[in-house]
Amino acid sequence: MIDPTPWVTAPRWYIAFSGGLDSTVLLHCLAAYARHHSCPPLCAVHVHHGLQAAADAWPAHCQRICDHLGVELRVIHVDVVRGASLEQAARDARYAAFESLMGQGDILFTGQHLDDQAETVLFRLLRGAGLRGLAAMPKQRALGQGALVRPLLGCPREQLQGYAQAHGLAWVEDPSNSDLQYARNYLRAEVVPVLERRWPQAGQSLARAAEHLGEALGLLEELARADLALAAQGAPGTWPGLDSLALASLGALSPARQRNALEYWLSSRTRLPDTRHWAGWADLRDAAADAQPVWRLADGQVLRSQGRIWWLSGDWLRQPAGGLNWADAGAPLALTGNGCVRLVGAAALAGLRIAYRQGGEVLDVPGRGRRDLKRLLNELQVPHFLRARLPLLYQGEQLLAVANLPGLGRGDCRLHWVLPSSAQGLS
Repeated sequence: MIDPTPWVTAPRWYIAFSGGLDSTVLLHCLAAYARHHSCPPLCAVHVHHGLQAAADAWPAHCQRICDHLGVELRVIHVDVVRGASLEQAARDARYAAFESLMGQGDILFTGQHLDDQAETVLFRLLRGAGLRGLAAMPKQRALGQGALVRPLLGCPREQLQGYAQAHGLAWVEDPSNSDLQYARNYLRAEVVPVLERRWPQAGQSLARAAEHLGEALGLLEELARADLALAAQGAPGTWPGLDSLALASLGALSPARQRNALEYWLSSRTRLPDTRHWAGWADLRDAAADAQPVWRLADGQVLRSQGRIWWLSGDWLRQPAGGLNWADAGAPLALTGNGCVRLVGAAALAGLRIAYRQGGEVLDVPGRGRRDLKRLLNELQVPHFLRARLPLLYQGEQLLAVANLPGLGRGDCRLHWVLPSSAQGLS
């Protein structure tokens, strides 16, 4: 039914094992393959959401299945944060649990099948999704340090049920699958059967449409990568790891092409904005030259400064804690919520401390005398959002150096700042 050969060089195989029909068939297939072929260690992972009483019996069921097949089982309990969509919250918790297990190059197999794909396309179509949403579920995508693989995506549920019955497999039925208040369940129970009475191949046709849309999406992503490569040029090396794009380069593209490039850029950083929220991009792009607009998204912000747009998330959305005394200037100093600093090229100095701008700072600049720090930062075109968290090196009340700006400080004293990460694990 499946051929896992393309993934036999992975260090480890995991399988998302709910105990239901789909994952039971998938586990049986992989265990059978492992008995006759050389392949990575196989481990089933059952995530217990704690959302319904019936689920308390499922780990024991999964353990019996795994014991019979000679497969290791890990049971992970997660807390689901209830919100507008319980389904989405449970999914987020589940995939966070999977991701936490995976090492470099590991594979997670999941049991989504052709009918799931068709339902996903129909569900997203009814929600007015764009091309990225209508391309539905890819056969493989990145997950953490490894990859998620859906080897059953071309198999209809009917085929899985026939396989399970032929091999005498037992599985659990999730009572929530019959609850029609959930949109997917309603589609599966009430809408898809009506479609299939008129168009018997409706499920296969919808899944095939998803494949075509996936190809189109691939072409648009190629275009986005090319546009982003141009927009990324000219990024200041002073702030390594801080993602930015040239606004003029993006502005030269058509509006649709701008959205395409930005969707690709944002997709690995945050949940993408819906149609209404794209107005935030137009507001940011078209704001006056001296404005400081902010486009707030689900997991971070896009800001505009010095002719570029910048992505900020995590620690960047919070003010760093106050300054610190630096007892041992020979060792790096961790800054709460603001990366770390180290002293470069200076003789042993005592009484050092790190502080942040309060206003009115002055600095002795070689060959220029005492200069106002605000003016110096303006001359160097330091992005406005960086200035309040830029580490300043003091000895007593004397400002000696400004982080990552070697021209601002004593000739023998430079402060190197490793910026806080702006990375997210969401996509």
